[in-house]
Amino acid sequence: MFLTITTTGSAESPATDLGFLLHKHPDNAQRFSTSHGTAHVFYPEADSERCTAALLLEVDPVALVRRGRGKGRGGAPDAALGNYVNDRPYAASSLLAVALSSVFSSALKGRCKARPELPERAMPLRIEVPALPARGGAELVVRLFEPLGWAVTAEPVPLDERFPQWGDSRYVRLVLEGELRLADALRHLYVLLPVLDDAKHYWVAPDEVDKLIGSGEGWLEHHPEQRLITSRYLARRWSLTRSALERLELVRLAEADDTEVEEIDNAVDERSDTEEKPVPLAVRRREAILDALRSAEAARVLDLGCGQGQLVGALLKEARFTEIVGVDVSIRALNEAARRLRLDRMSERRSERVKLVQGSLAYTDSRLRGYDAAVLSEVIEHLDPPRLPALEYAVFGAARPRTVVVTTPNVEYNVRWETLPAGRVRHPDHRFEWTREEFRGWAEAVAERHGYAVEFRPVGPDDPEVGPPTQLALFRLRAEADMAPTTEIPATTTKESAA
Repeated sequence: MFLTITTTGSAESPATDLGFLLHKHPDNAQRFSTSHGTAHVFYPEADSERCTAALLLEVDPVALVRRGRGKGRGGAPDAALGNYVNDRPYAASSLLAVALSSVFSSALKGRCKARPELPERAMPLRIEVPALPARGGAELVVRLFEPLGWAVTAEPVPLDERFPQWGDSRYVRLVLEGELRLADALRHLYVLLPVLDDAKHYWVAPDEVDKLIGSGEGWLEHHPEQRLITSRYLARRWSLTRSALERLELVRLAEADDTEVEEIDNAVDERSDTEEKPVPLAVRRREAILDALRSAEAARVLDLGCGQGQLVGALLKEARFTEIVGVDVSIRALNEAARRLRLDRMSERRSERVKLVQGSLAYTDSRLRGYDAAVLSEVIEHLDPPRLPALEYAVFGAARPRTVVVTTPNVEYNVRWETLPAGRVRHPDHRFEWTREEFRGWAEAVAERHGYAVEFRPVGPDDPEVGPPTQLALFRLRAEADMAPTTEIPATTTKESAA
């Protein structure tokens, strides 16, 4: 099986950038083991004006026979050809799609560590597949690729050139030309090669639905041949096809409303919803923060100490928040936040609203200036008290947003937790937990030093004896203080005794 990808360029934008995108150096010929044989990647030509990458898959017939044993292997229609007489070593099929995803996995995901700006750039591409099975003929090939922005050439291959009266075979020579992102081009091939062959050469399990939805994101939900593509890709397994079509419709609706799929798919079986379930404190805390930000009419928001991005995700669901920046000192936390938010699969319009950056709240950072609001949700109690003045200055003195929302545990409420031993804090990493009086004293002193007004709100059930489980302070910049920002870091915190 053979496939080539060609691009053109110039001295300013060399064609050899293709090597960065594919993570394969043009000067090297490389080989990779796959489940059905050996894949080779090499470059027949590579200079600044023109670069071609070739993928050659050598199918191991013995491995193919062994893996093909058993019933229901994707319902492959070529099973009658026998184990040793078939077109598998020569014609592009699901085997080549598997090799594409294995050998060019980073390119498929749109990632390039060396040149992170490259994956988002559309480039002139020419893709050639000399032998492609096309059940449905050249006309179907055009119907599948043309709506995706390709100029399509699908030349039928005759059964035997010496006997033209025999007609054409079911194979075509395929040439695709267009200006697209390489990741999009590879996803088109990954899905449509096995669709045209109409045969999966491995067992089609339920996780194939996830692969289809992931690779089809951004194009399959609008494709005029969506039903045919879905059915063939999933080997005509009706239960999987129905599940995939339902999910694609949800994706289409969510994209139209610029919202998350989870918000669209929120139907609940009333028979199982007869009891009112307690709302988790973390959810109430996010709701309280969102209410505070709405009342402040904030649009550009900083989530300082964003952790795994739960609040960032909640902010993204509301169009009023036009720019959201999550800041955390932990790269591991930021990577987990990016995974949870599915930043790599997010629509372009949505991804423009969010950014995750590494930074320490103990130091001033010019990137944090000029925002409408900043949130410190369950952050201050993780700092040693001597470091609180530095955080105070970095947020209230240097970044100086119009609104600051701070939440922290109320230590008085801890007696209401049956599983929390007396004298213990709620989390082993908490350096302190303040009473309502201590938190009020700290917040009022901070507000006085930096020209803010502050009000306090309960979060969770407000116990008449011990108060709420979480306490929230809402700081608003006084108008007269805007012209006189603080220039000195306070020497001490007001509540060091709370450690």
